[in-house]
Amino acid sequence: MEEQDLNNNIPEDPIAKLEREKEEYLNGWKRAKADLINYKKEEATRLENFAKFSNEMLIADLIPALDSFELSLSVLKDGDPAKKGVELIRSQLEDILKKHGLERIKIQRGDPFDTNLAEAVGEVNAAEPPGTIAEEVSGGYKLHNKVIKPVRVKLSTGQ
Repeated sequence: MEEQDLNNNIPEDPIAKLEREKEEYLNGWKRAKADLINYKKEEATRLENFAKFSNEMLIADLIPALDSFELSLSVLKDGDPAKKGVELIRSQLEDILKKHGLERIKIQRGDPFDTNLAEAVGEVNAAEPPGTIAEEVSGGYKLHNKVIKPVRVKLSTGQ
């Protein structure tokens, strides 16, 4: 027991104490620096996403105009001079929105129904397998791969 008491009473070498403190401070500084680097990366990602989706509401508000162009083109007859003008305006609007990250969701008859991209609004008797897409009711759109308007479809019940 006396040996232990003697070892506990020996004063710590001042150089060893300073070395230990130096390591503690250096490790603390390294952790703080790593935290700052991680914070900067997270903040850059957040700002990038903010910039990407800052126009989302405006673009979402313009989608019904695109749908109206589709509707007007479906009723105009080929050779009608107005049809060419409507197609031109629709094309210009689509180009502008595409430049800002909007893209139409592409689906086809017979594709499997994907709830991430489409919304079922009904069923019809069709030759496609049951539960697959039989008809597109209205188009859907993605903004930078985020669905902002799902495709509205009718599903096949099979024959």
